Amino acid sequence: MLGVLTLLVFVSVAVVTALLGLRISDWRTRAVDRIKPRDRAVEPFIPSPSLIWQELVSRVGSLVPASPKDLPRLKRRLIRAGFRLQAAPLVFNGARVVSTVAFALLALVAGQQSHVAPGNLLYLTGGAAFLGYIAPMKYLSFRIRRRQRAIEKGLPNTLDLMVVCVESGLGLDQTTLQVAKELQFAYPEICEEFTVMNLEMRAGKRRNEALHNLAERAGVEELKKLVAVLIQTDRFGTSIAQSLRGHSDYMRVMARQRAEERAAKLAVKLVFPIFFCVLPSLFVVTVGPVLTKLVRDLLPMIENM
Repeated sequence: MLGVLTLLVFVSVAVVTALLGLRISDWRTRAVDRIKPRDRAVEPFIPSPSLIWQELVSRVGSLVPASPKDLPRLKRRLIRAGFRLQAAPLVFNGARVVSTVAFALLALVAGQQSHVAPGNLLYLTGGAAFLGYIAPMKYLSFRIRRRQRAIEKGLPNTLDLMVVCVESGLGLDQTTLQVAKELQFAYPEICEEFTVMNLEMRAGKRRNEALHNLAERAGVEELKKLVAVLIQTDRFGTSIAQSLRGHSDYMRVMARQRAEERAAKLAVKLVFPIFFCVLPSLFVVTVGPVLTKLVRDLLPMIENM
C-alpha cells in the first residue's frame, strides 16, 4: 500500500513538473516571437477599375497627336482645375477621343432604333460626336470655375489667420505653412496652393517667383492682388501684418459690394419668371371661375333667345 502511494506521488510530481516545463517553454517561445522582426506578407496588388480605366485612357491619349503650342495652355488649365499629375494631358486627350467615339456610337444606335432617315442620321451622329469632343473641355471649365470660387470664398478667412500668425511672430514662409495645416479641411483648395508654394521655396525658388507661380496657377484675381501686396511688402520692407489686415478689409468690402450689386439686379432678373410663370397661374386662378360662370349662365340665355 505504501509503495502504491509513493508511486502515485511520484507520477503526480512528474506530471506537474512536465506541465510547468511546457508552460514555461511556451511563454519563452511567445516572448521570442513578440520581439523577433516579422516578415511582412506581400499582398497581391489588385488594380482598381478606376486605375485600369485611367491607364487605358492615357494610352489612347498618347496616340493622339498634340500641338506643342496648345500643350502648355492645356497643362495650365488642368493645374487650375486641380489635376497636377504628369499624365493629366494624356488622360484628357484620351477622354476626349473616348467621349467623341462613345457619343457618336450612342447617337448612331439610337438613330437606327428610331428608324431615322440616313441623311438625318448622319447629321445626328456628327452632332453627337461634336458634343462628345467638347464635353471634356466644358467639364474642365466647370472644374476651374468651381475651384476658383472656392479659393475666393476661403481667401478672407485665410487672410485673417495669416494676420494672427504674422502678429504672433512667424515669418511669411512659416505663416503660409501654418495656414495650410490649419485650414486643410475647411478650405483645401487654397491650402493646396500654399503647400505647393512652400515646396517650391524649399526646392530653391525665390519667394517672389513662388508667389508669381501661385497667382498664375490659381488664376483668381483676388489672389493675384494679394500676391502683389506681399511682393511689394517684401520689397519695401513694410509691415506684413498691416498690409494683410488692410487687404482683408478691402476684400470684405468688395465682397459686400458684389452682394449688393447682385441684390440690385435681382428685381430685373425676376421680371421674366414672374411674367411667364406667376402671372399665367394667377390669371387662371382669378379669372377662370368668372369665365366659367359666365359661359355657364350666358350660353343657355343666348340659345333661348
